[in-house]
Amino acid sequence: MQAKSDRVAIIGAAALPIGKFTSPDNAYYGYLEHEILSRVAASAIQDAGLTRNDIDAAIFTLNPPTTKQLGFATFMTAQLGLTCRGLVTEVSQLGITGGLAFDVAASQVQLGYADYALALGIVRQSGGNPSVALDNGIRAVGDVNFQAPFGIPPIGWYALDCNRYMAEFNVTRESIAQVTVKSRELAQHNPIAQFPKTVTLQEVMDQRPIVEPLGLYEVPARGDGAICLVVGTEAAAAKSGLPYVTVNGRGFFHEGAHQMADQPGDLIAFPSAAAAAQSAIEQAGMTLGDIDLFELYAPCTITEILVSEALGLFPRGTGCEALADGRTMPSGDIPINTSGGCLGRGHPPQITGLYGLFEIREQLLGRAGARQVPQPKHGLHTCELGNYNATLAHVIGLPQ
Repeated sequence: MQAKSDRVAIIGAAALPIGKFTSPDNAYYGYLEHEILSRVAASAIQDAGLTRNDIDAAIFTLNPPTTKQLGFATFMTAQLGLTCRGLVTEVSQLGITGGLAFDVAASQVQLGYADYALALGIVRQSGGNPSVALDNGIRAVGDVNFQAPFGIPPIGWYALDCNRYMAEFNVTRESIAQVTVKSRELAQHNPIAQFPKTVTLQEVMDQRPIVEPLGLYEVPARGDGAICLVVGTEAAAAKSGLPYVTVNGRGFFHEGAHQMADQPGDLIAFPSAAAAAQSAIEQAGMTLGDIDLFELYAPCTITEILVSEALGLFPRGTGCEALADGRTMPSGDIPINTSGGCLGRGHPPQITGLYGLFEIREQLLGRAGARQVPQPKHGLHTCELGNYNATLAHVIGLPQ
């Protein structure tokens, strides 16, 4: 099979507002994951001007353990009435999962296995048992030899990042917590945001601690969501007459460490973010300065600061100054996480990457309302796993 020469385009999308729409494990509210996602997928296919008969591949994010249905990809394919000559599967790799689903769907089109492919998923886990989720986070995500014996959950890694950053660059927690204030301010203008209510810095600082020095509003809340992106060739997208955006570059890098790593190193350098983004930007034939907005996977306040510095948007230790100066707002010169990010829009982990790509599409097509960046042409999206041990990046642009 010879790869197609034209670029891949996002030609349709649909997403539910992020929130808590699950019930406890022993209750049933009348709708299940497949019922919710079926409606979202149907809306995305309609948005693309297609029918189910046009879809050749469907790449699903792997559901969390709270989903009872196994074999979810083939089950959903039957529910949607799809017959696929391309790949039908579920993918999973921690925080990269949503971006990976998109990456595989795009490759199915690029390689010619599918004319149109879906990248989609649902997270419906807020009704699950928090103690089970915490146990899984400690036992199954961190290094079982190095981290698990000490009971360090994923948020603990970011707390260590925050402490290290404050010590190394003499930055206050208040300066870092301003990320939450900005995120909530933007989320009030996002119709699919989990937290559309603004907060003051004092309100952020007054919340109970989760993992020192991070408090309740500085870490991601549990959230549910469902989303579907439709991808096809740029030629097909142009022929449709519908608005679309293209995938201009892609990059991936793994630094060879797992989570905090068991060897000495710079905990807050995030080299994978820099390498993956550079690869994606170079593949697009661009420079960092050509990117008009950045949708960065950042579960905690400190993460947004660290990844923005790792990308080279600001010198190390100065990300908080740029934030305070308004440079990362839609009206600033380097808009970051205009959706509200994980702390405003919300963070259903397996599909957060898809929501980030959705925001870039909304921005490039001029559909972002009060959070709109003025006339953007290109956006960079990142998603990560661990403590940014690995990064998957995409450059998304308007057709040229």
